Amino acid sequence: MHNIRLTLAYDGTDFHGWQIQRSRPSIQGALTDVIRKITQESITVHGAGRTDAGVHALGQVAHFKTRSELTPEDFKRALNALLPPAIRVLAAEEVGPDFHARWQALSKTYAYRFLRGRVASPFDWRYGLHYPWPLDEAAMAEAAKLFEGEHDFTSFAASSGSEDDDRRRTTVREIFHSEIVANPAGIGILASLLTGNLSDSSALSPLHSPLSPELLFVVRGRSFLRYMVRKIAGTLIDVGKGRLAPADIPRLFEIRDRSKSGATLPPVGLFLVAVEYPDPWRV
Repeated sequence: MHNIRLTLAYDGTDFHGWQIQRSRPSIQGALTDVIRKITQESITVHGAGRTDAGVHALGQVAHFKTRSELTPEDFKRALNALLPPAIRVLAAEEVGPDFHARWQALSKTYAYRFLRGRVASPFDWRYGLHYPWPLDEAAMAEAAKLFEGEHDFTSFAASSGSEDDDRRRTTVREIFHSEIVANPAGIGILASLLTGNLSDSSALSPLHSPLSPELLFVVRGRSFLRYMVRKIAGTLIDVGKGRLAPADIPRLFEIRDRSKSGATLPPVGLFLVAVEYPDPWRV
């Protein structure tokens, strides 16, 4: 039995998220259908994270087990030939039998794009939230740093959809890095963040003007609650508008009331940038 790891990029606009759903297109469903066609086996594809409907990825990781003797490069070529153009396999490799894309992940990095120009490019509007109105970007940057560390993120997450699940789940999460940065290079620079290390990219810069052409909210943590990144991004917008202050963030952690934080922003601007693992896991 071979364990094949895939690194994926996808445009989530026309998909109802990662997870297979009955009668609705999903990333996992498209991958599963094509791999079953290639291998003629009843395989299961496991992803590092369940991105929501409309969320994009530059470095999603998945794996599946197969008896097929096709090489990883064969799988990469076949998948890219048969998958819809909105899903691309960037890399494929054989890994050890114990590798699991979800359970071995050490951290995930997400980025949310704020388009700040007066006019949004027709090549960007599907991949960022256009917000051309004034924002206190320095206050947003100050507030973003306050999400680092271990906190109860009840105020910054949606319900799971089940009262029983909400009672059982833990809402404590640890954020390793949280930052608002100027991104003058546009969407292309996100690919350079695939390492999960912001300092690797010289094109990202500290805030340097009252109105940057584009802002990125970049956050790295081990795991995230449902809609958590999008709700934090909405809270940062409220800070930028002056509706909230950076000093309000600790209070929002304490009161554990999601009605008091910012809105859950649309998925259009959210990218799963990278997933990190402790070891190469190669055979």
